[in-house]
Amino acid sequence: MSFFMIIQLMILCYGLFIPFMNFVFVSYNYSPEFSSPESWLKRIEGYSGVYEYLAKIARVHDVKQIDYEGDYIHQNIHYHFVKFDRQKKHFSLQLNRFVKELIPDIVVVHGLHLPLQLIQLRLILPKKTKIMVQHHAEKPLPGIKKYAQRIADIGVDAYLFASHGLGDDWVKKGNLSSSEKIHEVMEVSSIFYPVERSSARLKTGVKGQPVFLWVGRLNENKDPLNIVSTFLKFAAVEREAKLYMIYHTDELLSSIKELLKEHPSRGAVILVGQIPHSDLLYWFNSADFILSGSFYEGSGTAICEAMSCRCVPIVTDISSFQMITDHGKCGILYEAGSETALLAALMQTREMDIEEKQRLCLAYFKSTLSFEAIARQIYEIAGSL
Repeated sequence: MSFFMIIQLMILCYGLFIPFMNFVFVSYNYSPEFSSPESWLKRIEGYSGVYEYLAKIARVHDVKQIDYEGDYIHQNIHYHFVKFDRQKKHFSLQLNRFVKELIPDIVVVHGLHLPLQLIQLRLILPKKTKIMVQHHAEKPLPGIKKYAQRIADIGVDAYLFASHGLGDDWVKKGNLSSSEKIHEVMEVSSIFYPVERSSARLKTGVKGQPVFLWVGRLNENKDPLNIVSTFLKFAAVEREAKLYMIYHTDELLSSIKELLKEHPSRGAVILVGQIPHSDLLYWFNSADFILSGSFYEGSGTAICEAMSCRCVPIVTDISSFQMITDHGKCGILYEAGSETALLAALMQTREMDIEEKQRLCLAYFKSTLSFEAIARQIYEIAGSL
């Protein structure tokens, strides 16, 4: 029986003694490119599942500014789309008043990058209302903005980082006062799920043994050049191995093509390019491994999505990936930027019990990275404040 089923039974039996907590999620960003509730919900499908699980045992509101005004109720979640004066970028009095009028027990603010708005929110809310702030890949601000974050920190009760290491970096740089408020909670989850391998490959046309997948931008932070150059060496040994690369930006594409040009193993790397996000269901289920070369990630959405389809991650040994792989138990971690370390990691796959690793990946995803797991963690943290 899941955590949420147990809580629902307790509320059903003892509802008078276990009142619903009232969660209000809010973002200070304005997203004018979205003009309907449906388009916005499509945009946040990697997070809205958290709301849906929370709504089973709590009241959930989400306040957002898009090019639409009005209320929208979906899966017991009350979405409030508001349009306040966007000229007052540093002052969010109307928005904060709106949040206060919803009488929240817990306010979850998306992002640490707008400390002035956060300070104003704390001043307007009752002292009993708790504030949680969820990190979304922002880096610590420098200069005077750093001290604004320190002031905002006084009024925050908890921070949600994808890994403790990411939060500790904010403390080391002086933007946050203490690591005691930092909680390890995945930023987003996956809408994907396992499907039968052969049917997935009929959709994608993927061939090879084993199959490796890359999903991400072709920029310097993702380090695709090291991935490709190292994989070419690996493919010279593991001749049936294939690497399929899916990308929606192509900053280093010309350099990658130059690496492949006339290389004896060039057929091992297939440049797929951009595909609809929904098609990733079949690509993840067609692959054995997901590769990443990132130097920094706020969480690792593509890796999380891949793991929900049983893909084994071979990723850099950075803080967010340490968490997402259960410190390497679900995959292989290697030193970022190191061709030697990546080649050694690829070689390890030749002796790996892939089915066992896939089982571990899916079990860890369900227990820690799924919508249900994230919602449970948020609920438990809120209850402890």
